[in-house]
Amino acid sequence: MSDPDNEAEAALKEFVADTSGERIDQWLAARLGPDLSRSRIQALIREGAVSVNDAPVAEPKRKLAMGDRVVLAMPEPEPAAPEGEDIPLDILFEDDDLVVVNKPAGLVVHPGAGNWTGTLVNALIHHCGASLSGIGGVRRPGIVHRLDKDTSGVLVVAKNDRTHRALSEAFADHGRTGDLERAYDALVWGSPARVTGTVDAPLGRSGTDRTRQAVVRETAPDARHAVTHFTIQERFGEKPDATAMASLVECRLETGRTHQIRVHMAHIGHPLLGDQEYGKAFFTKANKLEEPLGSLVRAFPRQALHARLLAFRHPTTDALMRFEAPHPVDLAELLDAFRRWDLKTKGGNT
Repeated sequence: MSDPDNEAEAALKEFVADTSGERIDQWLAARLGPDLSRSRIQALIREGAVSVNDAPVAEPKRKLAMGDRVVLAMPEPEPAAPEGEDIPLDILFEDDDLVVVNKPAGLVVHPGAGNWTGTLVNALIHHCGASLSGIGGVRRPGIVHRLDKDTSGVLVVAKNDRTHRALSEAFADHGRTGDLERAYDALVWGSPARVTGTVDAPLGRSGTDRTRQAVVRETAPDARHAVTHFTIQERFGEKPDATAMASLVECRLETGRTHQIRVHMAHIGHPLLGDQEYGKAFFTKANKLEEPLGSLVRAFPRQALHARLLAFRHPTTDALMRFEAPHPVDLAELLDAFRRWDLKTKGGNT
């Protein structure tokens, strides 16, 4: 069933005044009731949503003249506060202050455009009830940090405001002076020239796209300092010159920017396998792989990134907490396939 309030607030409404001397709020209320109350119309006027003869109206008591052209530009309806949903959670730890979960790939962390339900927040509200921190806002209760929808791994959520503040400070410091530790496993194309290295390159918005990030100049208006440290764990299809078809790389964050690992690894020429946003130009490399590995790589539905490790000091007990999540099935199968292929290329038994 449609919602009449939302329907009433979904379009541009135009009128021509058929009276003179009447207050604009009263006149509009007579034409838009009962869908819109007079108090709602007054609020819209004060918000600048009403104009007369193309000039914004500031006061509800403004008087109309015969023939005035009145336009009401209704804002989009605000989504409701998220509700609890019975979504399974892989809980690694929980007490009165926080909960640590192993987030699966495909699960959005908090409600937003296109994902108002079915998120981790909806699952947490169902699981925790009223015991989630409210600092993050009505659509992000308890959320201290995020993982991309298609990134799996360890994530901590605060259950009260004191814990939220303490954890947020730790994440903002990125372990420089405290005990915060985060490690991600990334399967990337090729192999960085050095076993260990650092990508120190500021990130900002890519053109007009609000979600896509890019390495930008330090002088760019939205440039944000971003540093990623990486260590090669394994090389697959390694050649005598130390190049390889793909590599398993551990990434540790010194800063925590949106898509940071994905953008930084692509920036140095080694995008993540399966990354539709930043590694699309490398998709044809799968054609160089033997079957069934080639088909497995082509079918991998997400960026091959897993938040394997999270360590922090508990805000209440002061205990050092350390959590590791094993590779999810899809990434584990992909890595096993690369290992079998690598062994075969070296003349070993499969």
